[in-house]
Amino acid sequence: MNLRSALNPELLFRTLADLVAINSVNPQFPGGRGEWVIAQYVGDFFRNNSIAFEFQTVFEGRPNVIARLDGRPGGPTLILEAHMDTASELGASREPFRPLREGSRLYGRGSCDTKGGLAAMMHALKVLRDAGVRPDASVILVAAADEEYSSRGVLKFLEGGFGADAAIVAEPTGLETAVASKGVLRWRLRTRGQAAHSSKPQIGINAIVKMAKVILAMEERIPRDFQGRKHPQVGSPTLNVGVIHGGNQVNQVPDSCTIELDRRMIPGETAESVWQECKSLLAELQEHDPELEVEMEPPFQEKHPLETDASARIVRVLSRVSQEVTGHSRMVGVPYGSDASILAMVGIPSVIFGPGSIDQAHAADEYVDLHEVSLAAEIYARTILEF
Repeated sequence: MNLRSALNPELLFRTLADLVAINSVNPQFPGGRGEWVIAQYVGDFFRNNSIAFEFQTVFEGRPNVIARLDGRPGGPTLILEAHMDTASELGASREPFRPLREGSRLYGRGSCDTKGGLAAMMHALKVLRDAGVRPDASVILVAAADEEYSSRGVLKFLEGGFGADAAIVAEPTGLETAVASKGVLRWRLRTRGQAAHSSKPQIGINAIVKMAKVILAMEERIPRDFQGRKHPQVGSPTLNVGVIHGGNQVNQVPDSCTIELDRRMIPGETAESVWQECKSLLAELQEHDPELEVEMEPPFQEKHPLETDASARIVRVLSRVSQEVTGHSRMVGVPYGSDASILAMVGIPSVIFGPGSIDQAHAADEYVDLHEVSLAAEIYARTILEF
């Protein structure tokens, strides 16, 4: 079967443009409308192409869409997964939900992360369905909710008892096979102070100043510790203070300050070890400052690092197909977290593979290369046939 001639690139690009035009910003971010409208579109696509699917409620009005193509009885099962939610449109330099095609690029929020991969997976199933091909492997395509915040979509999917022999997760890898990725742990720290009138700050305790000491200590000490830890494919761990809130009004000594931390873990690290490192640093700071009152909230997002064996069947098949289609194939690591690590944690060998570059994801002028989207659809379809 000649999949390249069977794929209709312009129809694929139209589907991608339709997806980009839908505001599916995660509701945890400013302006977020959630996944309801885009889930309806994805469901209509499968319905119109006679592909069995179902909605799976994750949150009220925020479902996963789960489609299935059955293979031969007793054959393996392959999961294709891509998320429907996006980062916020704040800071976009173009109209974020007005897909704009310029040459081989399609611009718009989510085009790269990860609606390009989602559209390619949808059309991979369509081309096999249209051709009446029944592969050896059964395929489950999961269009997941909530990946950008807490990955409740893929966790809900796994609660359904779905088993599989392998998974491909669509994130921007430039069509390289990512077998390793960093994990992520996100949590909040809060310092407590004592409110007072700003004309007499000496009788209060400034929670923002206390938090500044915490942040400064993290910036000075943690990067030095990270220099001695390096994974050959994903590099060193990182820590970012991404959000800060504190104080009520300018003429008052603030009694509370909160930060949100984003800690990227390399394979070999665990959430428990990261948590203990932070607790140890805070305990040391408190020894030198008895007025430092700081608490750690439980993590609101946790994704383990990913490290898939290069000998796994999905790695071998996907790498070979990618080499045949594109003329190149590398096994790489990526610095970001994804739903692949969650699938891997329940014993499903998982790889990350998709069109686009992480440098364009969440960017002011986010875009994806349409040629890569078309190649991705062909590679997904051929991998299904050959797995």
